[in-house]
Amino acid sequence: MDLFGPSRTPSLRGKSYAYVIVDDFSRYTWVLFLSQKNEAFYEFSKFCNKVQNEKGFTITCIRSDHRREFENIDIEEYCNEHGINYNFSAPRTPKKNGVVERKNKNLQEMARTMLNENNLPKYFWVEEVNTSCYVLNRILLRPILKKTPYELWKKQETQH
Repeated sequence: MDLFGPSRTPSLRGKSYAYVIVDDFSRYTWVLFLSQKNEAFYEFSKFCNKVQNEKGFTITCIRSDHRREFENIDIEEYCNEHGINYNFSAPRTPKKNGVVERKNKNLQEMARTMLNENNLPKYFWVEEVNTSCYVLNRILLRPILKKTPYELWKKQETQH
């Protein structure tokens, strides 16, 4: 998981940050939008509950960088309480958190392209990032598995 922002132009609902979460196996991606960085823990706990209820299994491991919004007592206590192993990438080495860093870059570039190509106001960036995430989940193939992240995530759902 990782965060990007703040956007120079807040969205229509006042969101300035995008919180990106990527499933390690399927590469299925979710984007949660925040007004401020300190909302990260609340959104993380909501996300965990939602995914665990939908899938019927527990999250066992998460990985992020050492930013303050991820390395704090709230997330530490939540992980300890729920048996989640929390790994951090090495400081100042974004390559160690590379999957989500690349995803961030792709989402931002696609959103920027859509805004520019369609001459849309910048405050539509949230909608464009959401659209980019939707498209990437359905078109990128995992080379070895020859399936999209969406197919892999939904297949996991039917197996449990």
